[in-house]
Amino acid sequence: MLKLNNIEVVYSDVILVLRGISLEVGEGQIVSVLGANGAGKSTTLKAISGLLRTQEGEVTRGSIEFEGERIDKLSPDEIVRRGIVQVLEGRIIFQHLTVEENLMTGALLHPRAGRGATTKHDLEQVYYYFPPLRELRHKTSGYLSGGEQQMLVIGRAIMARPRLMLLDEPSLGLAPMLVKMIFEIVRRINEESGVSILLVEQNANVALDTSSYAYVMETGRVVLDGPSDQLAENADIKEFYLGLTQLGERKSYRDVKHYKRRKRWLG
Repeated sequence: MLKLNNIEVVYSDVILVLRGISLEVGEGQIVSVLGANGAGKSTTLKAISGLLRTQEGEVTRGSIEFEGERIDKLSPDEIVRRGIVQVLEGRIIFQHLTVEENLMTGALLHPRAGRGATTKHDLEQVYYYFPPLRELRHKTSGYLSGGEQQMLVIGRAIMARPRLMLLDEPSLGLAPMLVKMIFEIVRRINEESGVSILLVEQNANVALDTSSYAYVMETGRVVLDGPSDQLAENADIKEFYLGLTQLGERKSYRDVKHYKRRKRWLG
């Protein structure tokens, strides 16, 4: 469904951020991308959604294909119309609009925008997945909690009827119980609505548990990939991303800070 072929991304004509990234997302699949801050995960999503060109970045090599057609030269709104919707990191909302007004903005670029019955059906679907939003639909969005805002931005993406949803750090800043709930809903959206999902996430535990396939990025490159259940058992992944020693104990921040990575995958 989605295929990145050896793409390179440069910011401001000089800074090489992605160094030959290749990955795939199959129809109906959840794929996760793991990596530390600065690995290039968010840049990868923005390259797909076309947002790089709004930030002085561009794909300078390789290609991005969606359903067999290149999209790396299209504008962000053209990409949305093809069915690719990105949920940005940081829960970006229109703070002075109500919850329902925010949700309605998600339908604006869709070809069937303005058709009352269809829009009402889409709203009901959002409220089905996120019941708290129904109760909050008339509340000003800026007063919502972090968890409620995360529900809102995912719900707004659903309003665009995505075929592929790009999720950027949905667990960021949320309590563990909220993270569990959000990802259970993400699974349901995938299973019940057939939406494919490309998930960027630093929380490797929840990412590997949610996805069927995963890629590990470091310094703008994919250094490891495979079925999520197999990566969860990989010794390096356990130590560097799941924070586990060979004895199954969690490392402290002090241990990790002074630990010299073996990086077996880099040879």
